[in-house]
Amino acid sequence: MTLPHARTEKGKVWLVGAGPGDPGLLTLKAARALAQCDTLVYDYLASAAIVGLAPPDCEKIYVGKKAGAHTLTQDEITALIVKLGLDGKQVVRLKGGDVFVFARGGEEAQALAEAGVAFEIVPGITSAIAAPAYAGIPVTHRDHNTSFTIATGHEDPTKGYSSLNFAKLANRKATTIFLMAMGNLAGIVAKLREHGLEGETPVGIVHEGTKPSQRVLTATIDTVVDEVARTGIGAPAIVVIGDVVKEREHIRWFDAQPLFGKRVLVTRPSHQADDFASRLWEVGAEPVVAPTIAIGPPDDPHAAREAVTHVRDYAWVAFTSRNGVDAFFDTLTELGRDARAFGDAKIAAIGPKTAEALAARGIRVDLVPPTFVNEAVAAELLARTAPGDRVLVFRAQEARDVLPDSLRRHDRVVDVVAAYKTRFVDDPELAAHAASADIVTFTSSSTVAGFVHNVPGAAEALAGKTVAAIGPITAQKARDAGIRVDVVAEEFTVDGLLRALSAVATV
Repeated sequence: MTLPHARTEKGKVWLVGAGPGDPGLLTLKAARALAQCDTLVYDYLASAAIVGLAPPDCEKIYVGKKAGAHTLTQDEITALIVKLGLDGKQVVRLKGGDVFVFARGGEEAQALAEAGVAFEIVPGITSAIAAPAYAGIPVTHRDHNTSFTIATGHEDPTKGYSSLNFAKLANRKATTIFLMAMGNLAGIVAKLREHGLEGETPVGIVHEGTKPSQRVLTATIDTVVDEVARTGIGAPAIVVIGDVVKEREHIRWFDAQPLFGKRVLVTRPSHQADDFASRLWEVGAEPVVAPTIAIGPPDDPHAAREAVTHVRDYAWVAFTSRNGVDAFFDTLTELGRDARAFGDAKIAAIGPKTAEALAARGIRVDLVPPTFVNEAVAAELLARTAPGDRVLVFRAQEARDVLPDSLRRHDRVVDVVAAYKTRFVDDPELAAHAASADIVTFTSSSTVAGFVHNVPGAAEALAGKTVAAIGPITAQKARDAGIRVDVVAEEFTVDGLLRALSAVATV
């Protein structure tokens, strides 16, 4: 057999553990592998958010296997990744959980080694540990156990016998975690009782662990089979048996959050949606990313280039969004220049996120108003400038004229330059996405307009939904369209919007 370091083929396969479901639990090394692959072979349990980390032009091959529904057999999957590697592809084989924890990764690695295909193992967080943690069940606890065992609940049926030592597993002080056990739960419980496990031993079942759809059932050995039948809880799930299950009542956290299980429509542009979606995952909500607008170049890019070229001629430069910051520095790069182009010009940012975008470029802002709207920027700039001072307002092409008009009325010399243009995204599925959501969020007036553009009868389509706006300007735009607004953030940021939603959900 050829050793991995001696292989000369250009193709390579990364066997990557995707973790238990929450995309935030993906490892950095796994994310790097995904970013550089040209072919992705992925499982049923790999979340859409993680699959989305692969390059847009990457070939994506779904090989998911659910009980009774296999896209490809294991032998066919193994043959596929070997062939792709031999064909010179850079392949990520993305598997739910960890590569080697009851995931057939060892067999795939062996086949790659025998075929002389270069490969790398990227471990993932196994659901055997992560799902109990998200359910508030520690797999070890000094008051309850000194060991834990991870066992399969679905042995190879062709063996004709069980390799599990139920005599050792029937110990409530040594936690046992069964994976893929729901189909054989009654038999497993019977075997444990046969070997002396007490009927009052706690049992926890965690369905879709670490996801907003997570459900947790707690019972005992005596009651668990009947409780599963009563509640209908099923696969994919893990089963935890032992006294550690009792800790859930004390340290339950994930499914106790105010927004847990809520489906939240995210309408902001796709390049800004990831951050919001990540924050929603962290609070147990399920983001439904459906951008209603996209950002593109302005109708007159020459004016933006001229403004950037002569930026040091202004006393102040005002940025009214992160998109404006990005557009400014993109133009600066095209001109072969850097932040020194600002000279002595002072910088104003409409809010903290815009200021953060500037800070990431090495620019410390001179002004962030106490409230994050154009009216406040105007008031603060008037207090810091004198008649005749030149101010550059670098903004969206279709933005309101409140800021420049206010400055001009007080004899400031204002150049308004379109940094970018917002266009509507045509999405025939948007109404269906909204119908499936519990909460609909709008993070700008443009996202409201984009929604109305896509969904005739927008007000009726959102009846019964919780509608949340990032601030009063956005809220008024929605109300003008006949849309009832239930939540308006006091701090006009995504974090402020999440806090406002959590406060309402807690009431």
